[in-house]
Amino acid sequence: MESTHMILATVWFLLWGVLWAVYFILDGFDLGVGTLMPFLAKNEQEKRMMYNTTGPFWDGNEVWLISAGGVTFAAFPLAYAQMFSGLYTALMLLLFALILRGVSFELRSKVDSPGWKKIWDTCQFLGSFLPALLLGVAFANIFQGLPLDETGLNQANLFQLLNPYGLAGGVLFVAMFVSHGALWLAIRATGDVRERGINVATKLWPVLVVLTVLFLAYSAVATQLFGNYLKTPLLFVILFIPVGGLVLMRVYMGAAKWWLAWGASCAYIGGTALFGVIGLFPAIIPSNPNPANSLTIMNSASSPLTLKIMLGVAVVFVPIVILYQIWAYKTFAHPVEEEDMLY
Repeated sequence: MESTHMILATVWFLLWGVLWAVYFILDGFDLGVGTLMPFLAKNEQEKRMMYNTTGPFWDGNEVWLISAGGVTFAAFPLAYAQMFSGLYTALMLLLFALILRGVSFELRSKVDSPGWKKIWDTCQFLGSFLPALLLGVAFANIFQGLPLDETGLNQANLFQLLNPYGLAGGVLFVAMFVSHGALWLAIRATGDVRERGINVATKLWPVLVVLTVLFLAYSAVATQLFGNYLKTPLLFVILFIPVGGLVLMRVYMGAAKWWLAWGASCAYIGGTALFGVIGLFPAIIPSNPNPANSLTIMNSASSPLTLKIMLGVAVVFVPIVILYQIWAYKTFAHPVEEEDMLY
C-alpha cells in the first residue's frame, strides 16, 4: 500500500509540474503581449491589433492555471493549504491582476472614449506585468524554501518574499514572457507592430541568455535544486530542453521561421519549469532553514483512492481540453487583419 501511494503521489507530482509548465507556456505569451502594449502600440489601431492577437486564446489559457491549482488542492491538500495561505497576499494580488486583465478585454470597446480606453489599457498592462512578476517571485521562493514551522505554517510575510532571489525569479519570468509575447506578435500581428515585436525578440534574446545563466548560478548557491541532479547525473539531460530551446530560438529567428522560434520558446519555458520542479522532488514546498519541516509528496498527498480516481478523470478530460485548444490555435493561427478586430 505504501509503495502504491508513493507511485501515485510521484505521478501526480510530475503531472502537477507539467500543468504549471503548460500554463507558463500558454499564458506566458499573452502576458508578454499585454506587458509590451504600452511600448509597442503607437495608436488606437495598433492597440486593437495587439488585443486581438491574444483575444481568442487568453481565457482558454487560464484553464491550465485553474487545473494546476485544482490538482494542488485535490492531490496535495496540505501543500495547497500552505501555498494559498502562506502566500495569501501575493496570490490575491495575482488574482486581482488577472481579473483586471480579463475585464479589460470585455469592457474596453464598450464606450468610445479615449479616457475609458486608457483605463482598460492600463489594466491590461498591470494585469499582464504583475502576474508575470508575481509568479516568478512565488516560484523562486518555493525553489529557495519557505520558513515553515513544525506545523507547516509559513512564517514569512510579503516583504520577506521580495528577497533578492525571489526578485531574480520575477525578473526572469517577466523577460521570458515578454520574449515569448514578442515572438507571438511576429506570428499574429501585421505591419509595424509585427516589426517591433521582431525587434524586441531579437534584442531581448541575449539578455534572456544572461538572465538564465545568472539565475541558474544563483540557484546553485541559494537553493537545493541541483541536489537531485548531482545524485543522479542522468537527470542533467533535462537541461537540454531549456538550453536547446534557447539556442533554437535564435537560430529560427535568424531564419525568420517565427512559428518554430515560438515553439523553441515554448521548449525553453517548459523546460525551465520542469528543471525546477524535478529539483524540488520529493518536496513540494521545501522548508528553509529547517528541511525537516518541508511539505513533501508523501506527508501532503491525498489518499491512494483519491489519487486513483483523479487519474481516471484526468485520462478522460485532459485530452478533451488539449483537442479544444489545438482546434482554437489552428482556427485563429492566421495574422490579424482589419476585419478580425473586435476590441
